[in-house]
Amino acid sequence: MLSYASATSTAPLLGETIGANFERAVARFGDREALVDVAAGRRWTYAELDADVNRLARGLLARGIAKGDRVGIWAPNCAEWVITQYATAKVGAVLVNVNPAYRTHELEYVVKQSGLTLLISAVAFKSSDYRGMIESIGFADVAYISEASFEDLLLDGDLTGIAARAAELAFDDPINIQYTSGTTGFPKGATLSHHNILNNGYFVGELINYTEQDRVCLPVPLYHCFGMVMGNLGATSHGACIVLPSPAFDPARTLAAVAAERVTSLYGVPTMFIAELGLPDFAGYDLSTLRTGIMAGSPCPVEVMKRVVAEMNMAELAICYGMTETSPVSTMTRPDDNLARRTETVGRSMPHLESKVVDPATGLVVERGEPGELCTRGYSVMLGYWEQPDATAEAIDAARWMHTGDLATMDADGYVNIVGRIKDLVIRGGENVYPREVEEFLYGHPDIADVQVIGVPDAKYGEELMAWIVMRPGTTALTAAAVREYCAGRLTHYKIPRYVHVVDGFPMTVTGKVRKVEMREKAVDILGLADAASIRNA
Repeated sequence: MLSYASATSTAPLLGETIGANFERAVARFGDREALVDVAAGRRWTYAELDADVNRLARGLLARGIAKGDRVGIWAPNCAEWVITQYATAKVGAVLVNVNPAYRTHELEYVVKQSGLTLLISAVAFKSSDYRGMIESIGFADVAYISEASFEDLLLDGDLTGIAARAAELAFDDPINIQYTSGTTGFPKGATLSHHNILNNGYFVGELINYTEQDRVCLPVPLYHCFGMVMGNLGATSHGACIVLPSPAFDPARTLAAVAAERVTSLYGVPTMFIAELGLPDFAGYDLSTLRTGIMAGSPCPVEVMKRVVAEMNMAELAICYGMTETSPVSTMTRPDDNLARRTETVGRSMPHLESKVVDPATGLVVERGEPGELCTRGYSVMLGYWEQPDATAEAIDAARWMHTGDLATMDADGYVNIVGRIKDLVIRGGENVYPREVEEFLYGHPDIADVQVIGVPDAKYGEELMAWIVMRPGTTALTAAAVREYCAGRLTHYKIPRYVHVVDGFPMTVTGKVRKVEMREKAVDILGLADAASIRNA
């Protein structure tokens, strides 16, 4: 049996724009709460949120923003981010998400590569002086949140102009550009349509049974698909409420918001849930209203999943797998899956999507259970990388399959397990080692809170394994010898890490992905492996 699966659904795809879908929600749920910005102490009903969205939409039209013009948003999580997302959708502008962690050269690249017309920006955040960076690149058309330049964009009036623009929009129009971080070179702008992201958010919500009774807490960044698609669009397409606990992730503020706002669904990458579980006063938070949520963004450790289900009252917690280029979710667990499938796989194909696992060398579909590259096809696959046709052709083949670069297996029932990245595969003395397998094993150690395994240069074997370990509070740092002793007789010898490095945390992207490339670079210096790293291989 070949590793191919497709998923049907009794619910059809939504054939409408984001603006039209949002207005339907407003008509049905106008008096229900739509958005809570906890840090700012502000809240909106659907009718109130729609009024502010329309005020900004009028301002964009008055500024001369045309269908297809690029409008950027550069800010941490806040209500204005949400308002900008829906206002740009209503006027058909392409929202360009700017990473809150960007520095000057990255900002300049995105502004120029996307052809930005207008930037809506925070003044500053943490150590980032946004205004200073914007001024240094000479970009002039900026509206600063909380200042007059943004307030001037908010116009009252009738809906004539917005309705006229809506009549010009199609659901296949590009509506969003998200720059993928990549491991080398400048980021690429994944270009997504109304159809891509509205349907993905909608079906994520469908699979965890969202209704207007749900309240969805989003400590994940809005600038990424996890926040703005799975979060915002997943919520508003079901009349649920968006709860923003803080501008950037803070475990205590997140759990406080869950308790105070009677949240039913909580999102996070694994490191966020680990931080929440690790709070000294974790047991003091009332999490009784939680029933579901999503763990995604990076590989989800089985033991962490089990703890979240058991200790955070999230019996219906789901794992989502995907990538920005697929809007983002391609596979997902279901609430009625057994615990093993909900904790040990990334689920099966989303409704209306296809998945296959292929031999990276031949492109042929492999047998069930065999590892290969996971590919996705369907409504969720991006339109392409913004003005980069060559890069698009490398990622999406002639049959419109998106090649993920992830190594996966598919079982007899279509459930997918991610075993690693093609680029992360460690080849030690001719033996293939998937870091994910070793990480999952080490999570079973009672003193280990988090672990990442990488390959480092080795003169004899080509590569050796190194484990970066975060210890549980109150435990003693593990040595390499102690880790080897724990693994002995339980892991094949070539899968046992030779090196161990105890750290407080890992280098991360803003979206919570561990930067293994940076870890490998640092490891060469930490271990004195410059000579081994300089060896050239065929």
